[in-house]
Amino acid sequence: MRTDVVRLGRLSGERTGEMMHFLSSMRSDRCIAEADILVDLAHVLMLEKQKIIDPDIAKQLLSALLELFDEGIPEEVFDDRFEDVHAGIESLLIESLGVEVGGRLHMGRSRNDEVATCIRIKLREDLLKQMSALLKVREVLVALAGLHIETVMPGFTHMQHAQPTTLAHHLLAYEQAFSRDFDRLRDAYVRVNQSPLGAAAFASTGYPINREYTATLLGFDGLVANTMDAVATRDFALETLAGLSILMVNTSRLCEDLVIWSTSFVKFVSLDDAFCSTSSIMPQKKNPDTAEIMRAKTGSVFGAFAGALVTLKGLPMSYNRDLQELTPHIWRGMQDAKESLRLLIDMLSSATFDTGRMKEDAGKGFSTATELADTLVRNYGLPFRTAHTIVGRAVQKGDLSLFTLEEAAQEAGGGISLVAKGLTQQNIDDVLDVQYSVALRRATGGPAPFAVRIALEERKKHLDQDSALIDRHLLKVSKAREDLIAKARRLVA
Repeated sequence: MRTDVVRLGRLSGERTGEMMHFLSSMRSDRCIAEADILVDLAHVLMLEKQKIIDPDIAKQLLSALLELFDEGIPEEVFDDRFEDVHAGIESLLIESLGVEVGGRLHMGRSRNDEVATCIRIKLREDLLKQMSALLKVREVLVALAGLHIETVMPGFTHMQHAQPTTLAHHLLAYEQAFSRDFDRLRDAYVRVNQSPLGAAAFASTGYPINREYTATLLGFDGLVANTMDAVATRDFALETLAGLSILMVNTSRLCEDLVIWSTSFVKFVSLDDAFCSTSSIMPQKKNPDTAEIMRAKTGSVFGAFAGALVTLKGLPMSYNRDLQELTPHIWRGMQDAKESLRLLIDMLSSATFDTGRMKEDAGKGFSTATELADTLVRNYGLPFRTAHTIVGRAVQKGDLSLFTLEEAAQEAGGGISLVAKGLTQQNIDDVLDVQYSVALRRATGGPAPFAVRIALEERKKHLDQDSALIDRHLLKVSKAREDLIAKARRLVA
């Protein structure tokens, strides 16, 4: 095959293999190779429709491109002697069709708008897959919550026992967080799915192109109108990586809970053996390695986001070759996030929770003391701060018996006698019961089974709406792809 056709005119001299490898983007271009064929097909169809090239030329180009689409792109196209996959494909077409035909592929187009379009096509595909995976994670959390509406467990602040809650309430907290992650990626998709094709190098082209037509063929929702912005911007990638970074924060926090809960001194959860490893020396060990690696992958996604930000921050308008180094960050961040979510789905689905152990631990650390203070306010007329002081002092003394509470009330001053107000030990025991404490918290979003059942119905509605949205996006992209290929085949035929 001939050398890179892009260099034949202006430049001379041979490059070393080391230089060609340094300048090549082929490693990350493999991700967008199929998208490049789709962009080429749409561009040729537009050139023929606008009478910029003859129908016979279009047929030959489309035939060759369809062969690459059907049979796959030859490995030689990815050789480092080509700076990128776009030059490799063009060189292949010139080699097979001759320059009179293959040399017309690039009319009215630059690699600048071509690569920006390919990245957006690949990225929207990955976004839809990631949002679909998020739906599955949320479905698993909702399903698990439905099984544990009345499973009481301790809730924590500062890693200390705080107040009793339920496992369903805890799981729904993560589902709600992942729902916001879905919303962020959904919003990013709107800006990703805009076509830069037709911007050429940055100043458009003198050919009578039809940007709207290629955008429709490729399933875009609209155009990046300003042609300079179209080739220069990568803010859609930054937005995506930012959304993925926040998503991985939530993933890592859930993994942290699972790691802590699986320890021998907590024992709230047992992760399936498939997601654990053992020690090379300690035969008794069962280590939650998958969850730990997910925490580490979070740092990798952060790194991809930071790398992309720093690459972009000092670039003047419009296109600069630095942008080539930003692209691998997109695919690395997306890949790590995709792999993590897929494994998280199965890890959660196969986990088993020790509900007895959770209930046993739910009342520890005076976790129902808040409800006792609230009861002193509601039933016995104390100001909350006074009740808070009395209960806090009783905890300091070591128990919440009637005797200790009465002693604490006397120390608080003001001549308060809880016994005189009618407080009994039975009243105290009833209030300190974890089931009672949880059941009282019926306000919207609370842990009471009543509130959780309502929340579950709401979350299921959100899931249905988000699922329908993904189906619409997938259908549109799929139909556009089918129509594009069908149009190309009809013209060739």
